[in-house]
Amino acid sequence: MAGSNARNSSVRVCSKKMPSAASDSENEETAKTVQREGDAANARSGDFSRRSVMIGGALVGGSAYAERLPGVATAAAREQGRTIDAIALRNKIKGEIATPDDADFNRLAFDGLWNQLHASDRLPQIIVRVQDEQDVCEAVRFARRNGLKVVVRGGGHNWCCPSLRRGGLLIDLGSLDKIISIDAGSRRATLQPIISNRELQRRLNAVGLSYPSGHCPQVKLSGYLLSGGMAWNQGVWGPGVAGVEAVDVVTAEGDLITASKNQNADYFWAARGAGYGFFGVAVRYHLKLYPLPKHIAASSYFYSLDKVGGVADWLANIAGKLPANVELSLFLLTAPSELADRCKAQSGKVSLMTATVFADSQEEARNATSLLEQCPIIGECLSKTVNEHVDFDRLFDMSGAMWPENRRNQVEAMFSNSNPKGLFEALKAHFMNAPSPESLVLYAFSTGQNATAPADAAFAMRAPLYGGLWTIWRNARDDDTNLNWHKKYLEILKPFAANYYIGETDSVSYPDHVRRAFATRADFQRIEELRKKHDPTGVFYNYFDGLR
Repeated sequence: MAGSNARNSSVRVCSKKMPSAASDSENEETAKTVQREGDAANARSGDFSRRSVMIGGALVGGSAYAERLPGVATAAAREQGRTIDAIALRNKIKGEIATPDDADFNRLAFDGLWNQLHASDRLPQIIVRVQDEQDVCEAVRFARRNGLKVVVRGGGHNWCCPSLRRGGLLIDLGSLDKIISIDAGSRRATLQPIISNRELQRRLNAVGLSYPSGHCPQVKLSGYLLSGGMAWNQGVWGPGVAGVEAVDVVTAEGDLITASKNQNADYFWAARGAGYGFFGVAVRYHLKLYPLPKHIAASSYFYSLDKVGGVADWLANIAGKLPANVELSLFLLTAPSELADRCKAQSGKVSLMTATVFADSQEEARNATSLLEQCPIIGECLSKTVNEHVDFDRLFDMSGAMWPENRRNQVEAMFSNSNPKGLFEALKAHFMNAPSPESLVLYAFSTGQNATAPADAAFAMRAPLYGGLWTIWRNARDDDTNLNWHKKYLEILKPFAANYYIGETDSVSYPDHVRRAFATRADFQRIEELRKKHDPTGVFYNYFDGLR
């Protein structure tokens, strides 16, 4: 995400551009009313004075206008006839403020979003691109005083873009991108939240250390760790949150606290798995690090799509026999060009089995993956690469190629206790009709005695299979075709889903997936109880408000 730019300290708001925050049934009519009143007010008043800048049109529309825009002003503000003065915030922070009156407001609202398929009518009333932690505190205090609900954008990688809400104040953390310290001796690091997986691994690997980072190179620590963190070498290191020893959090009061096992434990539990519904702003992570494996090796085996059920069944039988440092996955995807002719009967689709081992020697890697050469149909393997020596940069290159940038995406990632053979047999026929060659199916198998999340974390998922469907395409003109195909696929997948992953599910279209993103309903209820305890007035958006 781009950092802040210097801007004029004056902020102007044009009410006729203000997004409606009304309910679904009232949205269209409210937007028309806002347009009419804004135009009339502007005609009467002319341009706003830069000395009297207000949010939400309160200056020109009065309290009745604010009543139709929930979150514009508190009841107390309306009773007192107060308006929301953005200049007061501008004078307190070092970062950048943008409002709907600014020419680059839409660019800033959508800046950094990974998914090019996103709502264009879910927009904040004000965007604050903070420069440091103190800016975050001031922005939260400002929102609290003025009845503006707060949403936070970290790396913007969440597929359903929950940082876009109807109304409120968007805090953009894009400039909090610094590595504060790396202590190689104690294997500890302190980092701001907008550090990418690739950048962090490069910095750590240079001093012989590593961390259970996510697989996609561009993903930032922020949403990755808040969601739990499906990690490289998860079988040994655990998910990303297993390496989090403390989190610095800005609370709903605008206070900066440190949450750890021994202090502010409620925040510590929730910050490790609550995802985008966290009732605070995580501004620094204190991480435990691990020695860098001396020999990372990657293997890949391509099999015809019509063989995928047998391959999946065999992998399920051997997964538990493999060492925990082997990451085992099975894909459905478009065949590489060199195999295209051999996959014509399957509409150019193929199955791919991969194994990545995080070892300390070539011999250890070879022994760890030797079972893969014993597949009953190894003789029918279309192509294979066995124990290719790689580093994290190379792993990120391979992963990044599967999930390319600047695409339109629909995603459902889930945990499953189902029989892998039945799952892949159910998926393969529909996958052959994929309208986009970039779409794929992936499931990772639990190997050995896989490490799990710590008990004091909201993220507590464990299942034999993790994965799902990534529908990926390039052009808006193909939206309907891909969305319809994706929807049919979800119906096929539904019987196989035990739970969903909060960081990679369309919880906007399917709100119930939020509740099913936790190991038990009690875990979800605990988050909501902690929200009432630590954010009783609802300063922060919850999982659902402002999204529909």
